[in-house]
Amino acid sequence: MFESCGLGKRCRVTHGACWSSGIAAVWLVLCLVGFLSADETSGPPLPNYEGDFFARPTLTGDWFGWRGPLAAEGIVFQSDVTQYYQGVANGGLRQDFQYGGHADYVLNLDLSKLGAWQGLFLKLRGESQFGDFINRDTGALLAANNEGLLPLPGEQATALTNFLFTQFLSESFGVFGGKFDTLDGDMNAFAHGRGKTQFMNTAFVVNPLAFRTTPYSTYGAGLVMLEDFEPVFSFMIFDPVDHAGEGPVDLFAEGVTLAAEVRRPVSLLGLPGHQLLGGTWSNRDVANLGRLLVPPGTPIPTVNSSWSLYWNFDQHLVVDPRDPTRGWGVFGRAGVADDRSNPLPYFLSFGFGGSSPLAGRAADTFGAGYYYAPLSDQLPGLLLDDHGQGVELFYNYAATPWLHISPDLQILEPARRTANTSLLFGIRAKLDL
Repeated sequence: MFESCGLGKRCRVTHGACWSSGIAAVWLVLCLVGFLSADETSGPPLPNYEGDFFARPTLTGDWFGWRGPLAAEGIVFQSDVTQYYQGVANGGLRQDFQYGGHADYVLNLDLSKLGAWQGLFLKLRGESQFGDFINRDTGALLAANNEGLLPLPGEQATALTNFLFTQFLSESFGVFGGKFDTLDGDMNAFAHGRGKTQFMNTAFVVNPLAFRTTPYSTYGAGLVMLEDFEPVFSFMIFDPVDHAGEGPVDLFAEGVTLAAEVRRPVSLLGLPGHQLLGGTWSNRDVANLGRLLVPPGTPIPTVNSSWSLYWNFDQHLVVDPRDPTRGWGVFGRAGVADDRSNPLPYFLSFGFGGSSPLAGRAADTFGAGYYYAPLSDQLPGLLLDDHGQGVELFYNYAATPWLHISPDLQILEPARRTANTSLLFGIRAKLDL
């Protein structure tokens, strides 16, 4: 899982300090290189906030003429609030409906326009969760509502999840370091969106196999290569401990995670698509799933590493000849992981979605998907079946460019033997501020 850079336990504490110092040194050198040699980088077009109330892209518009000029000076603020009313109508662990929401605040700064050297950017992201979510009611291992996990699972909290510096050494190559969230990785045209623009279920947002080695928000550094302002290769080194909730920061005290990802555009019969391959490895000590049942007072044995390898694709089947940004197609995800430490030894999902084919609904989107999540045979089978699976369907209705309303249906077969197959209904309202 990799950050798009704002544009886009065997290790002892002393080892952590060495890793931290090394990354800081590399980052300093690369920034100095950028100061000395980076050419001016041009980014994607600046957003246009103008227009009448029901036609402009954001609810608050151009801030009385201030927002556009601020963007031209390198200060771009994006914010949205997404609200959910979702519940288990039948099955699961409990039949109930809950109201919850999530707010996102992202500030992208082009520091070269603010007095620094060319190619230097800073991304800050704050997140807030409010209300309640139904993730604990379904009995499923994977969350029915991904935003109920952010920034902290099931907690009404606010956190700074990004404070990320990126130095571009050219228009297609950059290095970055700081605090970042990893949810922007495993990108897919039809099944991504953090849970607020496409599917809600975590199974269709990213590949869950990487969760064992990859925290949501952490500290690290890496490099990225771009084509047409989209990442095609990234490599990262980061702390395997989640730091969304902060508290004491002892970087790399529990080990390190290495992660790499390649995403290449492909063309099938002249239609656009992508192929992605990624992998993670961590030397953090984690529980040995095959030895969880131990006498009281006995420490649970651990394994000293874990890994995952994952793949996804998206492929358009139809593209609007009048608007190449509109179309629909198919997607899929698959992967394998270390079954000694990962509850999911492999994972599969597939589906279709994209722009609505309905006449007069050019800004609407839709999706339908299925996932299969088998459990590791290393797990004790007293309360668990051998797999979980589920289906989700959504339709994203653009009431205005800044208000999207999405009815959602999910049918989930939990891996827990105490939970029946659950039927979920929900509605999502996303407001772009």
